[in-house]
Amino acid sequence: MPMLEVRDLKLQYSSARGVVKAVDNVSFDIEKGEVLGIVGESGSGKTSLSLALMRVLPKNVHAYEGQVTLDGKEISSLPDEAFRKQVRWRQISMVFQGAQNSLNPVLKVGFQAAEPMLVRSKTDRREARKRVEDLFELVGLPREIYDRYPHELSGGMKQRVGVASALVLDPKLIILDEPTSALDVSIQAQIMNLLKRLKRELGLSMIFITHDIALSSDICDHLAVLYAGEVVEKGSAEQIFGNPKHPYTQLLLASVPRLKSDTDPKYIPGAPPDLTSPPPGCRFHPRCPYRFEPCDHKVPPQVKVDEGQTAKCWLNVESEKVKAKK
Repeated sequence: MPMLEVRDLKLQYSSARGVVKAVDNVSFDIEKGEVLGIVGESGSGKTSLSLALMRVLPKNVHAYEGQVTLDGKEISSLPDEAFRKQVRWRQISMVFQGAQNSLNPVLKVGFQAAEPMLVRSKTDRREARKRVEDLFELVGLPREIYDRYPHELSGGMKQRVGVASALVLDPKLIILDEPTSALDVSIQAQIMNLLKRLKRELGLSMIFITHDIALSSDICDHLAVLYAGEVVEKGSAEQIFGNPKHPYTQLLLASVPRLKSDTDPKYIPGAPPDLTSPPPGCRFHPRCPYRFEPCDHKVPPQVKVDEGQTAKCWLNVESEKVKAKK
């Protein structure tokens, strides 16, 4: 049984221009100790997906539906207060995008990291301090960082504080929303090495959200490619990088510069659609180089293209028809 099962998750926002379909019937599984990468361009719904899983929702939510099961227990139907007490931070925690800027500038970072323990589990202050100092050492920070203020730390150190804060209640799953996007390349490599070490030593399950599909190859076991609020392809890292079946995934990979290649990186033409009025049929069809008649008006199904790999594309439907005739 998967540790986390997500089925038909939907999150929509109300806006002056209409209903924003930010997350539209998204489904995936995560096994214990695995890392699932959620990749896609800005505006594809990646952060909205993480907020839906954490149930940290803005006031303008129009619809929030779907089923989320954690270790065999259905948690999406829990009342908000029960979810806050039983699930958020205790079982599922999150390192937010730009976490280094989310620290309160007038509070010591150690106290901020310990706060979930002090508030949620009523832990003694000395015990909470020891737990946080131990976590700081685990993520590569000296124990004396506990008494520092955010302005005394570098961007990479603040990001490590964010990771330690997410671990403080020993959750089963950590969601990492663009954890390295605001860091320079050398610090980015350090944070990625840290995450790989935590995965290996603690057996952590993670959701790694990024717009950089090349970066996801460094840590992810499986990938879900998100476009316009929908998962257009899912599979193992080997399948997605070695044999992508959706044109969007293929173009994402073609946009990555390669050290040993005579081919220049390619850009994806056009722009992601307005999620208040996404295109009919396949949402990628206005930008797709392989577009043909069904794409314009028929929504493609998720087609199983290999064991454990699916793609939401009419090309694969036609390919399966050809195989069936043979």
